[in-house]
Amino acid sequence: MSEPRTQESATGQAPVLEVADLKNHFPLKKGLLQRTAGYVYAVDGVSFSIAEGETLGLVGESGCGKSTVARTVLRLVEPTAGSIKLNGCDITHLGKSAMRPHRREMQIIFQDPFASLDPRMSAGDIVGEPMLVHRVARGNDLAERVAALFQQVGLRPAQMRAFPHEFSGGQRQRICIARALALNPRLIVGDEPVSALDVSIQAQVINLMVDLQQEKRLSYLFIAHDLAVVEHISHRIAVMYLGRIVECADKETLFSRPLHPYTEALLSAVPIPDPKIKRHKRILQGDVPSPVNPPPGCAFHTRCPYVMARCKQEAPRLIELAPGNLVACHLHEAGVKVL
Repeated sequence: MSEPRTQESATGQAPVLEVADLKNHFPLKKGLLQRTAGYVYAVDGVSFSIAEGETLGLVGESGCGKSTVARTVLRLVEPTAGSIKLNGCDITHLGKSAMRPHRREMQIIFQDPFASLDPRMSAGDIVGEPMLVHRVARGNDLAERVAALFQQVGLRPAQMRAFPHEFSGGQRQRICIARALALNPRLIVGDEPVSALDVSIQAQVINLMVDLQQEKRLSYLFIAHDLAVVEHISHRIAVMYLGRIVECADKETLFSRPLHPYTEALLSAVPIPDPKIKRHKRILQGDVPSPVNPPPGCAFHTRCPYVMARCKQEAPRLIELAPGNLVACHLHEAGVKVL
């Protein structure tokens, strides 16, 4: 057993994105003088990397810190500690002007395709705005580039003059994807980009993202709570619980041989279409602890069926049991097999 490598992803390529021991603790203000009374430990020591052309799926229950990781990686919120490297450059503490060229390299697709589009702007203006802001194109050149982006995401150039309310939910998300592609980024963060769509439309949008990734060698950080969606699009999957990654592995390994009890519970809740296949259901007891007052030791020990005395006192390290196969659990440190 060894400490996990952070310099390379499972593909062996130099990472497009490298995150090490990332933390984001939000202060809780109280009283007339707004003194700090505590902290929300939203992200508490997260490390991962994503190679060129790779998709890392980030899963976990609501409130575990997935979206905070996304916004912190993009520097939409400031990290409390840790480091963020994009294309080998440390962007953790860069100011606004120094960050400007790096913002072209990373974009985000939000969960709600209507709330993230300005209803007063036409679809063409929305897609073209990033190119105007970064002075990439203007005039006829801008119009041609926007038309090409519309075609890439399955929309007609004639729809450039329409407004967001004139599109369906799936079409709005295609507009968001086109806007994310406008500056030719290397990394795209999808913050539950299909959860607000119908199931049939979800498949279309996911397939579009896969096709674009293969064509442009894009790297994705794909955040979702639907494991079936994550399995379809991801190369590797990281499982988060209460601000920390508890397991990370390639999707085949994670779905066939989960190592962490929390991952076991998540997978046992996924419905199987074949009624002949029986799967042992593992129902978690209790609620997720508050990130304001997380339990000592392993954060999962209050709900874990395998809990030991050590779990209540000592937080487990994220160890590498096999190349690219990471888990944070005392059961594996002690050589105890989880069934």
